[in-house]
Amino acid sequence: MAKNKVPIPSITEAIKGLRKNAILPVYLFCGEDEFGIETTLKLFEESIAPLIKSDFDKEVIHGDDAEAENVINVAIAFPFTSDKKLVIVKEFEKLKDRKKITSYVSSPAEFTILILIQSGSMPALDSEPYKSLLQNKYIFEAKELKGKNLIDWVKDFVEENGKQISYENAQLLVDITGENRSQIEAQLEKLFINLGENKEISIESIRLLSAALKEYTVFDLQNALGRKNKKESLKIAYNLLSNGTDPPKIVGMINRYFTQLTRVGELSRDNISKEVGAKIIGTHPFYYPDYIKARELYKDEGLFRAARALLKADISIKTTSLDAKSLITLLIAEILA
Repeated sequence: MAKNKVPIPSITEAIKGLRKNAILPVYLFCGEDEFGIETTLKLFEESIAPLIKSDFDKEVIHGDDAEAENVINVAIAFPFTSDKKLVIVKEFEKLKDRKKITSYVSSPAEFTILILIQSGSMPALDSEPYKSLLQNKYIFEAKELKGKNLIDWVKDFVEENGKQISYENAQLLVDITGENRSQIEAQLEKLFINLGENKEISIESIRLLSAALKEYTVFDLQNALGRKNKKESLKIAYNLLSNGTDPPKIVGMINRYFTQLTRVGELSRDNISKEVGAKIIGTHPFYYPDYIKARELYKDEGLFRAARALLKADISIKTTSLDAKSLITLLIAEILA
């Protein structure tokens, strides 16, 4: 695959144009953020719906079951009773002979809005029809949100639903749930229901939701490890595995925790507030006192032992076929030896 040298506009730019009623005749939504693509497509469908007066003027085509000629013929056919028609092609990367779409891209029908959906890795932009789509500024990329951008999205999503959440609690929710936006949205929807008329998503409401679902979180595992409670640590780790958390993620969680612990000793000697300390190591102020207690139990030798165990587990994940439960059991046993 050729390296893409030309920057591609974010899918948010397509949304901005839609809100200004500057609708293009063709769109290609692509990228690794399937959640972003799905929500953008839904927004376009809702916004364009008033222009579509007949069900015959909206058609969804699946690329694995069609050819480019089919798409072009549908796109150039006049609307049944509407001023506009909407044609959506899902799994565009599977469309047979999709190079033929190039001719349509060069001269699209003025009455058709053609939306092409391609998920996964970015296409090679020096091949057709992507080259023509790019030249005509019809390509928009949906990138996975990470770090601060993801937390900002959580805050915006909460506010759009008439609720409020602090930056720290938004970060906590991401830490607990993971960076999959579909899963985060599902958790937020449950929180909205549990909140009722209340507006604020507090740390307590987040913790109560996890308890109600009988699911442990990364912070439960950290606290058990921090107390050097082997039985509880294994119980929680097994629960995380049974609920779909894979070993690399658990190892990453534990590695982050012990990396944070190495900084706590120095910070505690400086006698800083829990708010400042929590911000420096990257956790919620509510949990910072537990870090202080854990650091008192884990001397430097204990931290070195944890680091060796984590390195060994990481190598095992990459080089052996050790089953998930055995790998995590061995890791926790070596940390708490």
